[in-house]
Amino acid sequence: MNLDPAVPRNEAERLLEESISSVREALAGLRYGNISLTVHEGRVVQIDVTEKKRLKPN
Repeated sequence: MNLDPAVPRNEAERLLEESISSVREALAGLRYGNISLTVHEGRVVQIDVTEKKRLKPN
């Protein structure tokens, strides 16, 4: 959680819940691959999803 005193506690909690929700969405839509989070000053600012698609041989 963001411990920055300039951000009110309820706002920091809201941002954290938003981040968790976004990560859940990314996980729900991913079957094979990676999820990478970028964090700046205690906040998730970017979510990268790399999906792998496996093709069946003919």
